[in-house]
Amino acid sequence: MREIVLDTETTGLDPATGDRVVEIGAVEVLNAIPTGNVFHVYINPERDMPEEAFRVHGISSAFLADKPVFAHIVDDFCAFLGSDKLVAHNASFDVNFLNHELRRCGKVEIAPHQVVDTLSIARRKHGGANSLDALCSRYGIDSSRRTKHGALLDAELLAEVYLELTGGRQATFVLAGSGSGADQSSGPVRHKPRPVPLAPRLTEAERVAHAEFMATFSDSIWAKLTAQTDGAAPIAAE
Repeated sequence: MREIVLDTETTGLDPATGDRVVEIGAVEVLNAIPTGNVFHVYINPERDMPEEAFRVHGISSAFLADKPVFAHIVDDFCAFLGSDKLVAHNASFDVNFLNHELRRCGKVEIAPHQVVDTLSIARRKHGGANSLDALCSRYGIDSSRRTKHGALLDAELLAEVYLELTGGRQATFVLAGSGSGADQSSGPVRHKPRPVPLAPRLTEAERVAHAEFMATFSDSIWAKLTAQTDGAAPIAAE
């Protein structure tokens, strides 16, 4: 299942009073696993940057002066999101801003059924404090780079948190050692076949004794299976 884990940065708290989106960071995940495909853009909000917002994310009006306005990136954003689920932390905040921007451009808004709120999931699962930093700490996710809010970094961290919240890490769980027989160049560890097979531990006398014992059973399923693996015709279903 494809989902988009997303975060935004803005000029303030309420688009109804003139605040705008200034950064979008989005991470594509398949079955809760990041694919490496991301969408990231800074946006000229066509207004000033309040000091309170600047202290949060460090994005200045001067930095945004030559960046595209939302109308110029909206088609790329909509194409990246598609009709898939949008995953965000305190999703109502991000979706409210994005829908305000989409309305300004005459685009279809993000529907409620399309949204997954990780804050709501975390509250149901853990209760108590569930900020992104708190969840990173809970799950042992390194958020030391997060000295200020940043949409792409926060989306990447949230993708890791979402994986933990949904139990998705089990999908990539691999029993693997670190011996020289393992190929650890990338991805899940896969063991190379042995260059020389292990010597059988079953002695010839034991093999003969077992065959004699099995011969005491009439039409045993083991005999049928042995015959099939030795090249006999396939066994018909009974």
